Amino acid sequence: MNQDTRQQIRDNAQYLRNVRPLDPEELHEYVEGQPHPAVVRRVLREEAFDLGIIEQDDGTFVPAPEGRLSVTFDGVDRFPDRYEQEVMDLLTEWGGLEWYDGESGDELRERIRDIKERYLQGQAVEYDELTALGYAVYHLPDYYAVAKYVLADLAADGLLPTQLRVLDVGAGVGGPALALRDLLPDDALLDYHAVEPSAAADVLEHLLQDSGQNVRWEIHRTLAEEFEPTGADAAEYDLIVFGNVLSELDDAAATLYRYVEALADDGTLLALAPADRNTAIQLRTVEREVADGGPATVYGPTVRLWPHQSPDSESWSFDRKPDIEVPTMQRRLDDAGGGTGEFVNTDVQFAYSVLRTDGRRTHDVTPDRGIHAPMADAENYVTDRVNFLGVKLSHDLAEREGANPLYLLGDGSQQVDHFAVLTEASILNEDLRKADYGDLLSFENALVLWNDDEEAYNVVVDGETVVDRAR
Repeated sequence: MNQDTRQQIRDNAQYLRNVRPLDPEELHEYVEGQPHPAVVRRVLREEAFDLGIIEQDDGTFVPAPEGRLSVTFDGVDRFPDRYEQEVMDLLTEWGGLEWYDGESGDELRERIRDIKERYLQGQAVEYDELTALGYAVYHLPDYYAVAKYVLADLAADGLLPTQLRVLDVGAGVGGPALALRDLLPDDALLDYHAVEPSAAADVLEHLLQDSGQNVRWEIHRTLAEEFEPTGADAAEYDLIVFGNVLSELDDAAATLYRYVEALADDGTLLALAPADRNTAIQLRTVEREVADGGPATVYGPTVRLWPHQSPDSESWSFDRKPDIEVPTMQRRLDDAGGGTGEFVNTDVQFAYSVLRTDGRRTHDVTPDRGIHAPMADAENYVTDRVNFLGVKLSHDLAEREGANPLYLLGDGSQQVDHFAVLTEASILNEDLRKADYGDLLSFENALVLWNDDEEAYNVVVDGETVVDRAR
C-alpha cells in the first residue's frame, strides 16, 4: 500500500467520522483502486489515535469520547492470572516445564539474588534474558500494583484524558503498561510508547501482544538519554512515566528536565521509586532540581504550599498499600529453593512524584502568615504552640509496639524534617491517624520541639491540639 492510498483512507475517515460509523466495507469504495476492506481496517486501527476514533465490536469505527478519563478501581489484591501465565510461558520456553526446579531454578534464584545485591550496593545490573525473567518473576507483580494505585489516583483527579498518549521511560518488563491497560475502559483510546533498551523489552513485547483493538503501542529500544522526546515531528504526551528507573540514569535530573519539555500543556509526569531510603530520597532530590529550579511544578504529594519556598529536608517519604497475594510463580520458585520467603515479593511500598507545567497542585491552598506558621521558620517558634498546615507524608513510623504514633509532615518550605508525634489521642486530633498519605492537615495549638537524637523537629499532638483535614 502506498502513502497516497493511506492518505485517501485517512481523508475519507476524517470526513465521515462525524456523519456515521466508519465501515471498512463501505469506506474502501471511496478510495482509488478500492483496496480490500481488511487493508482499510488495518489503516484505521493504525491511525485511530490521530483520527480520534475507536473500534466497536461490530467492526465499525466511531469518534472516541472526549474529556477526562473515568476509571473504576478498588485496590489490587493480586497480580492478574493472565499476565502471570504469560510470564510462566516465557519461563517454560527458557527452562522447561519445571523451570523453578533443578539447575534452571538454581540459576534463576542466583540471578535474583545478584539483582537484589547489586541494587543494595548501588551497582549497575546487566540486563540479559535471565535478568529480564528474574525481574518479571520477582518485581513485575508489585510494580504492577504500585503503578495501578498511582495511575488510578491521577485519573480520579481528572489528570488523564480519555484519548491518552503515554511515554513510559525505562518501561522494563511492563508494570506501568499493564496497569494502565487494565485501568482503561473499553471506549478509551491509548497510544502507548515504551523506551526500553534491554532484554526486558522482549518480555514487555510478549505481554503487550493482546492489548485490544483501541490500544496502539510501540517499543523504542534505546536508552532514555538517547531517545528524543521532543522535536519537529515528536508528539506531545499526556502522561510520561519514569518507573523505578531514576537510580539507573547517569544524570537523572537532566534527563527528567528534558522529558518535561515533551509534556502537553496539561500533561503529567509521574516518577516512581522503590521505598528504600536511598532511592526514595534520590527521587526527592531530583524532584527539587526539576521543579524548584526548573520548568515543572510539584502537583503532589510533596506540595509546595508556601509561594517561592522550596524544601531542603531529607524527606524519606513513601506510601504503603496492602500486600498482594503471593503469585504462583514466586511460590514455586521459593518452595523449590527451601521455602524461606527469599523469592516472595508482595510488599506494595513506593515513593512517587507527580510533576506538571501548568502550576496545578493537588492542594490548591496558600497558607495565611497571619494564621499559619511556615515550617521554614521552625527555629523561631521551637518550644511554642503554633498553627500550621502540613501534608501527611508517611504512615505510622513508630518502630516499637506501644510507642507514640509518628508521621512525617511537610509544607514545601521545611529545611529540616518535621514529625508529628501523637502523645494523647482524642476526637479532636483523630484526623492525624485517619488521614491518608498525601492528605492536607490543619494543626491548631501544636507544640514544636527540637529532637537532638533525630536532628529533626517534633510536632507534639496532645490533648490541647486540634488536627483537621484541610479543605
